[in-house]
Amino acid sequence: MTKTQIQKVFAAIALFAIATANFGAVHATQIGTGSVVGTGAFDTAINWNDTFTAGSASGSVSNIRIKARVNPTLNMSISAEEIDLGTLDAGVASTGSLFLEIGTNAKSGVSITARSQSGGLTQLDDPTIQINDLTADGLAESYTWASTPNAIDDSSSAAFAATGLTALEVNDNSTEHTVYSTNKGEATNLEDDVEFVVSATAAAETPAGDYEDYVTFTVTGNF
Repeated sequence: MTKTQIQKVFAAIALFAIATANFGAVHATQIGTGSVVGTGAFDTAINWNDTFTAGSASGSVSNIRIKARVNPTLNMSISAEEIDLGTLDAGVASTGSLFLEIGTNAKSGVSITARSQSGGLTQLDDPTIQINDLTADGLAESYTWASTPNAIDDSSSAAFAATGLTALEVNDNSTEHTVYSTNKGEATNLEDDVEFVVSATAAAETPAGDYEDYVTFTVTGNF
């Protein structure tokens, strides 16, 4: 075989090798599209490997969102409509209480504030006379609020914590006193999440008569 003929054979072999390599490179054919109705943002190719075998065609569509919503809940139950301190004796503290129950899914808990509507126990016949620690009516007595959270909570969180209110004198109708504050949500159980305690002490010269005050409780969920 002549040199020229040998060169032609080698050239033919080389072309066959290139063709074979290129044929092997064409290993997938797009036979469809994965898509989401109404938008082209998710379109992806579904490819076939040119072989009629099970599972030989595949494609994927990513980032399909699954969503849901949980609406906030917040409930407050008060165990009684009034606190009756009874008859006040001079120099002797008279106390009474009620209980508040909270149910909420607020992730950072709640706060409850209490506000006096008159700034003290006010005499019904003369609203200028009040039982509190001020001397505007010529006489200082004592009228305090306090609160104590229940030692047993109804929250499923091990990190749940609650604080109450140390006894303080109430003598205005504008201050929102925080009587209960928590850091986690809690379920509704009984009216025992926190006890709200009122105490009043009359003086020897406290004018006779009937006295009363009204309190406004406000609960705020920290969602």
